[in-house]
Amino acid sequence: MLIFKGTHFPKDVILYAVFFYVRYGVSYRDLEEIMEERGVEVDHATLNRWVIRYSPAIAVKAKSQKRETNKSWRMDETYINRRAMLPHEIPGLLSP
Repeated sequence: MLIFKGTHFPKDVILYAVFFYVRYGVSYRDLEEIMEERGVEVDHATLNRWVIRYSPAIAVKAKSQKRETNKSWRMDETYINRRAMLPHEIPGLLSP
């Protein structure tokens, strides 16, 4: 559970900043400029604290909501039986 009690910024601002940092991999100083363009003046050190504090909890929440993939995986039917081929017929084996 994410607890935002005692923070100076609204929950939406914090979540947006953390999501933006994790999703796009920008630096804290670049994120500081991005947030400033959106009308939120926040220091890069504060952004660092938010990412350290909230990103693990967000990752756990996202992982719990992620759907499982199908358990059955099929291989494509097109393959090459290399044992039946001569060494000069194998693509890329003897390339200069």
